[in-house]
Amino acid sequence: TYVAMAIGAPLGVTLNHYFGISGFATVVVVVAAIGLLFARTRQDVSVTAGVRAPFHAVVRKIWPYGLGLAFGTVGFGVIATFITLYFAAHSWQGAAFTLSLFSVGFICVRLVLGNTITRYGGVPVSLVCFVIECLGLLLIWLAPSAWVAGVGAFLTGSGFSLVFPALGVEAVKQVEEQNQGTALGTYSAFLDLALGLTGPLAGWVAGFYDLATLYLLAAIVVVFAFLLILRVQRQQRAVSGT
Repeated sequence: TYVAMAIGAPLGVTLNHYFGISGFATVVVVVAAIGLLFARTRQDVSVTAGVRAPFHAVVRKIWPYGLGLAFGTVGFGVIATFITLYFAAHSWQGAAFTLSLFSVGFICVRLVLGNTITRYGGVPVSLVCFVIECLGLLLIWLAPSAWVAGVGAFLTGSGFSLVFPALGVEAVKQVEEQNQGTALGTYSAFLDLALGLTGPLAGWVAGFYDLATLYLLAAIVVVFAFLLILRVQRQQRAVSGT
């Protein structure tokens, strides 16, 4: 996904420059068709037998992790949706490259530090991720130049990188094996919901404040994610007696 973002942003700008909207729209359709053909060749995943828990019971067990993911996704949402407008408002060049920096930070951390979830646990890793993501968003908010905003995007991507797998590991632990597919699907829906709501809500807020304020507000939402998962960590320690 994020390799596609890293490549797609500057590629889209180039295609639009030479071929217009119809040019990169055609590429999008062709790539999607190739993806569909590839997906049809994959084998079905085996289903684990057992008693299925009601959907509401699964939601009740995993909602803190899903809500933490949703809050953490807001930073990604405002960068993906508004960074081009933010750069245009400041008469800066390089918005597409900044999106690529976000993706590069995301990919590098996933590749290099992905094993930290197994080593330290999903909750501690997610807390560190939220701190880094928040710092990146604050840097974009205060950025005096395009390159500082780019560094902020890189930090935001680096921080957001492990949020999904870190909290996802913890979410599926809350249910029995036969319900883990439902848990993971429900957990993932929080990310989709956050992305679906971030654009319209942030656009509404931008009608009252400047675009920089969106990144400050996104940082505040990430702080809420940090506090929520910190509460989860304390509850886990209280249960385990450590």
